[in-house]
Amino acid sequence: MDIFLYVFAALFSVINPLGTVPVFVGLTSDENPEERNKTSLLTTVNVAVILIISFFAGTYLLDFFGISLNALRIAGGMIIVTSGFALLTGTFSKHKGMKNKRVRKDLDKREKFSLTPLAIPMLAGPGSISLLITFNQKYQATNEIVFVILAVLAVGLATFLILRSSHYISKFLGASGINAISRIVGFIVIAIGIEYISAAVISILKTIHI
Repeated sequence: MDIFLYVFAALFSVINPLGTVPVFVGLTSDENPEERNKTSLLTTVNVAVILIISFFAGTYLLDFFGISLNALRIAGGMIIVTSGFALLTGTFSKHKGMKNKRVRKDLDKREKFSLTPLAIPMLAGPGSISLLITFNQKYQATNEIVFVILAVLAVGLATFLILRSSHYISKFLGASGINAISRIVGFIVIAIGIEYISAAVISILKTIHI
């Protein structure tokens, strides 16, 4: 159960579905409630599938490219830390590439955006994917894998509920409320990233010492 809670908290913080609320509201402003619910569901399914594939296939990618776990932890930790700083400074959308003019133009023409940009890169970005690959290396027992998958599904459910209620959340909290929550989550995300980097550095130093 501890694994479930840890994976859920870490993954939810990195994905930060609350930070996606303003983007989701803007992209679905012309849709009726039924269409918004469908978009929320499709986005959540895409995110869950991407994360589960990353968890199971990530190890093979590491072996194929000859990347060590410590290198992945440091790289992933750096990505997570920069995401956290983006949340703290209010530049999360820019960090995810949403300020790019070509991307914005593409969004205006795109009828369905449950896969991009909502699932990728807004929710299932490099930080969450590298986090799942790290979890695959850390949790390899059958019961541990089950807890990780359950945590991913739980994060997906929470994401679906948040996206489905995004228009109500936006009205209730307002831009300042969402911004305040994003900054708090950003601090947690930075701490998670630093933890991964420090763990990798300590592991490398122990190897050198031996």
